[in-house]
Amino acid sequence: MSVVAALLPVAIYIFVVYRLDSFSLVSVKNLLLLVLCGIAAALVCFGLFTITGRILPDSVSDYVNPLLEEAVKAIPLLFLASRKKTVFFIDSVICGAAVGGGFSILENLFYLILGESLGIGTVLFRGLEVALVHMGCSAIISVGLMFGVRLSERIRSGLAVKTGDKVMAAFLLIVSPALHILHNSFHANPIIQFVTVFGALALLLIWIYQYDGDMIHRWLDRGLDKQVSLLMSIKDGQLGDTKTGRFLMSVKDNFPPEVFFDVICYVQLYVELSVAAKSRFMMREAGMDMPLSEPDKERYLSQYTEFKSLEGRLGKSARMTVAPVVKFYPADRKSLDDLLEECGK
Repeated sequence: MSVVAALLPVAIYIFVVYRLDSFSLVSVKNLLLLVLCGIAAALVCFGLFTITGRILPDSVSDYVNPLLEEAVKAIPLLFLASRKKTVFFIDSVICGAAVGGGFSILENLFYLILGESLGIGTVLFRGLEVALVHMGCSAIISVGLMFGVRLSERIRSGLAVKTGDKVMAAFLLIVSPALHILHNSFHANPIIQFVTVFGALALLLIWIYQYDGDMIHRWLDRGLDKQVSLLMSIKDGQLGDTKTGRFLMSVKDNFPPEVFFDVICYVQLYVELSVAAKSRFMMREAGMDMPLSEPDKERYLSQYTEFKSLEGRLGKSARMTVAPVVKFYPADRKSLDDLLEECGK
């Protein structure tokens, strides 16, 4: 019964967080794999703590151990962020919470096996608090890593990055271990401590959600407006009407006419696919997730096939020239992958 009481809070938290994923960004299979990653992280930390326990006094361990825990839990989350597998707030939170939940499962079992005998109520309440700390802190770090990758992509592409966005990414990676250290260092009445932890993490995640929403709308609104304008200028034969079009015209003399024609087709297909993917994302966000018609599916798949064919046919020099225009950022790649999956690819 004590085992059930220790694991029940983790299961409840993971289920609640997963149900927030209205876009189905994380599959059940991947969620379970991340829980296993969290369990593996707990095993690694257990081994590390046997080493630090021999060389560090308890007063220092209260500060070092939370840092080690968050660093080890962050490894699978860094892998996901760097591979562009987490590109939005909600999938980052779900993945982070799953890793933290797996960590909590094993930690709670360790306390049951190695600790002193505890009552069901104490085990259940402790499980609620510890799971909340691990899942909340891992979720925050996951979002921070996602922000960091998102910004690094823009910097590598030579695009402007707001100072506030850089500060936000750094803040998230610092505040999570700081909260964990504070939780381990200061012990108050259990109920007060639980309410404080819950309130602090809830407010922080709400604030991050609103901040990410602003970044997503900047990505959708500004990017979509520019791409629609570019698409219209290409179809009307008026490339000089947009900044991107003027850039393309400026490199026209660098290529033979037939190659430049392929370049324009390549850019047009990219823009059409990107606009379609973003439009589908906006519809899902607005709760209007109507299925695509069969002609639309065939059209998008045909465009993607032609896009990849042109990509292979164009030389490296041509692709590098238009790289500032044909650039899939993490959110773009995710939205395009979702569109292709919806089309049956």
